[in-house]
Amino acid sequence: MRFAERLAGDFRSVDAAFMTELREHFAAAEIAELGMMIGQYIALGRLLVISGGDKAACEIYVPNY
Repeated sequence: MRFAERLAGDFRSVDAAFMTELREHFAAAEIAELGMMIGQYIALGRLLVISGGDKAACEIYVPNY
């Protein structure tokens, strides 16, 4: 979760210390796969919001910007 939160919010906070922490729990390939999946879902969510598709795709509250 913390990896996803950092990638979504301030991706530059994924520094060497955080990567060391991730490597304690995941292999390099797993970290890469997690990053790719997180990135895909972040991109999809943002695309749905800017296209208005979020209102048609789900009933989750999305604030108006």
